[in-house]
Amino acid sequence: MAVSYTAVVNVDGEGRNGGRVLSSDGLLETSLAIPKELGGAGTATNPEQLLAAGWAACFLGAIRRAAAIRRIRLTSTTITAEITLIHGDDDEFSLSATLNPVIGGVDQATATELAHAAHQICPYSKATRDNIPVTINATAA
Repeated sequence: MAVSYTAVVNVDGEGRNGGRVLSSDGLLETSLAIPKELGGAGTATNPEQLLAAGWAACFLGAIRRAAAIRRIRLTSTTITAEITLIHGDDDEFSLSATLNPVIGGVDQATATELAHAAHQICPYSKATRDNIPVTINATAA
């Protein structure tokens, strides 16, 4: 298999608590902070937000690809991705995800079909499959 692209990102400092993120091309540069909801300062982004952004962007691309394969013309696509950090009773952390795509130009059945097809195509979905709970709530617009 040929490698098409490799993202290279460095994180230093305290990681999620005051760390600094910098991509090798300099296009991604941000600070990290623990969310206020978890007792942190909440003054910067966090790993869950970064995962949500990447997964949502990739998932929309997968929806558009699924539509193109089926020769379905979409009028719009948006998505809200929710990544939840779960602190279990065993003092371990895990994740869950909810993907809420809104797909324009199709009926509800087609929106649902495209979202489920995208979940099979999207590399983020493939990487997390059977590792974390994922809920997909597609809506036709």
